[in-house]
Amino acid sequence: MRYPIDVTRETERKLIERAGRGDKNAAAALIQRHQGSLYSYLLRLSGRPEMAEDIAQDAFVRVLANIDRFDTKYRFSTWLFTIAKRLYVNANQKLKPHYDTDIVGAARGRGTTPDAPANLDERRDRSRDAVQSALEMLSLTQREVFLLFHQQGWPIALIAEHFEMPEGTVKSHLHRSREKMRTHLRSAEEHQWALEEAGL
Repeated sequence: MRYPIDVTRETERKLIERAGRGDKNAAAALIQRHQGSLYSYLLRLSGRPEMAEDIAQDAFVRVLANIDRFDTKYRFSTWLFTIAKRLYVNANQKLKPHYDTDIVGAARGRGTTPDAPANLDERRDRSRDAVQSALEMLSLTQREVFLLFHQQGWPIALIAEHFEMPEGTVKSHLHRSREKMRTHLRSAEEHQWALEEAGL
């Protein structure tokens, strides 16, 4: 039996229950529903595609292995992202984080023919590079709050629940992260594009 990827919270609860009973299709539907947003979040958090992919896979393995322990009155995404964040922090204790320049390198390898689409791609790549650099200027908490709010679209209340902190503190972290991002991105060569890329 196939299950839809785009499901309501109630349908997701049923998927979780079925996955807990060993239903592989239900488990696959849960992964498909969340893998894109989790990978995007981890990619911006780490700046490293390979690390983001590895941690996302590990997070799903751990979630599915312990899914019978999940309390369905909470959000599955909050639990998943919390596990992924812990794995990211643990990985950083072993590996010094650094910005992966694969995106920029790939842009350089496209060819040297000067044309409008190539120039456009280069500007976008420089903007993404600037945004990633700005994200790395933030503390881990500020970066995560910024990404959960701007990239994942989480409301303040859910972020507060995720961090177990008051909503006012979340808003404060969000305000500081925005100000730091804006200050850093204004110095970027493609500053207007970079500000748009960051959602500022």
